Amino acid sequence: MKGCPFCRQEGILFRNELAHVRRDKYPVNPGHLLVIPDRHVADFFDTTQAEKAALLDLVEEAKHYLAEEFSPDGYNLGVNIGEAAGQTVMHVHLHLIPRFRNDSANPRGGVRGVIPERQSY
Repeated sequence: MKGCPFCRQEGILFRNELAHVRRDKYPVNPGHLLVIPDRHVADFFDTTQAEKAALLDLVEEAKHYLAEEFSPDGYNLGVNIGEAAGQTVMHVHLHLIPRFRNDSANPRGGVRGVIPERQSY
């Protein structure tokens, strides 16, 4: 789709037949990657089963890449679906964020931090 930053085939680290991986332009941590279907589709739940499989295959490949390049202590994997969930680019993209000891004062709750007052339990 014209004007979509994720439809442009640039900065690709690796790919498969239906999706690709690139670095996040505004990384949360060093090595933050995006896993993106090639087809322009906004909602993760509207991707085909084949696209979901391709995305997850690349998540696995990206995890191995990050392990070799950055040796993180953990990972966050997430996808924002819809404006209410924080999606700003309306093209599906999974965030794979390497995590390191002490990169956050209190990482407990992980992705629950999308609603900060509900992160700790």
